[in-house]
Amino acid sequence: MADKKHKRRANGEGTIYQRKDGRWEGAAYVLTTDGTTKRVSRYGKTREEVRKKLVQAQERSGRGLPVANRPWKVGEYLDYWLEEVVRPSKRWNTYKKYEQTVRLYLKPGLGKQSLDRLRVAKVQSFLNQQIKDGHSLAKVHVMRMTLCAALTRAMREELVTVNVAGLTTLPPAPTHKAKPWTADEARAFLDAARNEPLYPAFVLLMVYGLRRGEVLGLGWDDLDMDEMVMRVRWQLQREDGKLVRTPVKTNAGDRGLPMLPLIWDAFVELADRQLYAKRRAGADWEETGLIFTTRNGRPIEPRNLSRVFERICTNAGLRRIRLHDLRHVTATLLKRLGVPARDAQAILGHAKISTTLEIYTDSNMDDHRIGLGKLAGELFRLES
Repeated sequence: MADKKHKRRANGEGTIYQRKDGRWEGAAYVLTTDGTTKRVSRYGKTREEVRKKLVQAQERSGRGLPVANRPWKVGEYLDYWLEEVVRPSKRWNTYKKYEQTVRLYLKPGLGKQSLDRLRVAKVQSFLNQQIKDGHSLAKVHVMRMTLCAALTRAMREELVTVNVAGLTTLPPAPTHKAKPWTADEARAFLDAARNEPLYPAFVLLMVYGLRRGEVLGLGWDDLDMDEMVMRVRWQLQREDGKLVRTPVKTNAGDRGLPMLPLIWDAFVELADRQLYAKRRAGADWEETGLIFTTRNGRPIEPRNLSRVFERICTNAGLRRIRLHDLRHVTATLLKRLGVPARDAQAILGHAKISTTLEIYTDSNMDDHRIGLGKLAGELFRLES
């Protein structure tokens, strides 16, 4: 009699019964992420263990914390995230970077794990193993960042309650910090590039700190020759194997810049040169509206601009830096000339002033020497 009373279900407890293998199983209806309810099961060695698990599940449901409407695997969710979240909302290059990381590393290593049972220890072990396998710290940081972004979305969709990737730890990723060219080195490069067909492109890169894709994405409709204003609105990049002109990444990147007289003259010369090329190409000319084109009017492959830059540096015996580092050269020279950081931010198209200030607060040996010289002069009353 007492045993029957013990087995009677409490109100709202759900169904609890003992299976043939001796274990206990319970089931109850709880809220799911799509707003419906579904029957979930909990297991244990005793009736009391199962009852507590069911009560916990129902309490979470009562607080509006739903369970997944389907049993997601990590790999399945990553595929969904890439196609339904990343691809429609992010740029192609961002999508491809995420897709490659998911395909080559995350799915083979974590894809078969249950999404709602993924734990910090499992992800930490996965990341540690990638380092042991010889992958660079920078690449492993990308793996962690990609998984963290996907799990952040899973939290918003209430599929998981904790972003376990965000709780893992890695050694700091190495940072690329090349010493920017001095004004003398920059002048030497411009002198060496003067007879190059793409010389005006290098002037824009150096004077305005434009990005490679921004220079190659400039169109004739971006120029107001009367007001002497140049509008940076587009960038040229490769998407799915094709060169396409896409809007710049941020609102700050969409900017108007004053056209200096030497730049105005260069654009006039480029227009004359392109008119001549168009006549010469005849029916082979492809009208793109771009300022910098091939001899047939097609867009210039961005990598080819970098190759020309590298060739000029090698032939001139200049210290090697990346083409993108010319932006750092521009920012450093603006700083040395006393241009306010806010103006430099607008010129360079930085979305955040912190990016500009990181360069503006960067120092070199000459800055150190001047600073220490001032200190010594103050302490020992030395003449500067």
